[in-house]
Amino acid sequence: MKKIVCITGLFLIFFGNLTAQQTPAKAQSEIITITGATAHIGNGEVIENSSITFENGKITAIGVKGNFSTTGKIIDATGKHVYPGFIAPNSTLGLVEIGAVRATDDDSEIGNYNPHIRSIIAYNAESKIVESMRPNGILIAQVTPRGGKISGTSSIVQLDAWNWEDAVIKLDDGIHINWPSTFTRGRWWLGEDPGYKPNKDYSKQVTELVDFIHQAKAATPSKSTTTNLPYQAMHGIFDGSKTLFVNAGTEKQILDVITFAKENNIQKTVIVGAYQAYKVASQLKQNNVSVLITRTHSTPELEDDDYDLPYKNAKLLMDAGVLVALQNTGQMERANARNLPFQAGTVAAHGLDKEKAVQLITGNSAKILGIDAFTGTLEVGKDATLFISIGDALDMRTNQLEKAFIQGRDISLESHQTKLWKRYKNKYTTK
Repeated sequence: MKKIVCITGLFLIFFGNLTAQQTPAKAQSEIITITGATAHIGNGEVIENSSITFENGKITAIGVKGNFSTTGKIIDATGKHVYPGFIAPNSTLGLVEIGAVRATDDDSEIGNYNPHIRSIIAYNAESKIVESMRPNGILIAQVTPRGGKISGTSSIVQLDAWNWEDAVIKLDDGIHINWPSTFTRGRWWLGEDPGYKPNKDYSKQVTELVDFIHQAKAATPSKSTTTNLPYQAMHGIFDGSKTLFVNAGTEKQILDVITFAKENNIQKTVIVGAYQAYKVASQLKQNNVSVLITRTHSTPELEDDDYDLPYKNAKLLMDAGVLVALQNTGQMERANARNLPFQAGTVAAHGLDKEKAVQLITGNSAKILGIDAFTGTLEVGKDATLFISIGDALDMRTNQLEKAFIQGRDISLESHQTKLWKRYKNKYTTK
């Protein structure tokens, strides 16, 4: 009996080591200085041969090596690169583990109007997919709900935590809306004619959505004796405490959203997807509306579009003065989120300055998400959420992380994928 118990225990220990999530790193306990690296600040600036010091999770000094005294533990990163942690906005990371297993899928709720549904409650800090983001430099994500006309409320997390309470860095940051489509595709399974055609119910659907939002605006606590949770959750977009994220792609959709936001004095509006945003870039800039652009690694949506429109879309908007960042909605969006830096690299390969491409997944993302006061760039006083890469982090051939820190904590870059890589590498190199 004792033998069986011992064997079982050893099996569980072995199995646990293969499958368990990496233990979150301990709080920073000593001053750390990284010297000699090329520092990509995240705001378009670069410091060659830099020196970066951080203490208690905050950057305390940054500049050219030798301009100030180095203290604490010294990490020599000569010839390497330092970046702010990359940010993945509009992501379902931690909400779905295996798409084919319903019990692990928690990115949407039943019903059309769910602004009170908080995605953070469903966030799984021990997700293996979340773990696999870190080796590519993605250290922060916006956990975003899906489905319905108003999907719910997102929150922003750092990707090394025991649970959602430890992970969250900005709670309930925004409300996510799916604006009615101006076109429809014939649903053959419902007996509709196939093909891409104008949505004859567009105006009606917009009116229904806007009416709900107007009702929520009118139902202020002082005017109501009962609590309506969906209405209450909407109040943040009117007082500026939450950002309104609107999924809209066509030129008309975007213009209608701009008009709606202006008429209702919504202070913070972000267009998500925004495939045709380049056509109305001047209106976006004039009304201070930001954009989370459609996935860079995708094909043109219309036959008359330039073949490389998805690759240069972000540049067209940045050249027009629009605040834009990258996001990764689409097929296999969670696993593919690890490719976000390479999407920025593709934008750089199609005309955008390399440091501006870095901004698309660092400083710009932080501004759009409202976390730029404490993260997104390498600046004194901000979180020491950063990483050291052996080469250019926007190039999949040279994005090789050597060290990564979240709020000064020296985090693990191991994942189930790196473990399998080492396992099978040993198999074929030991013969």
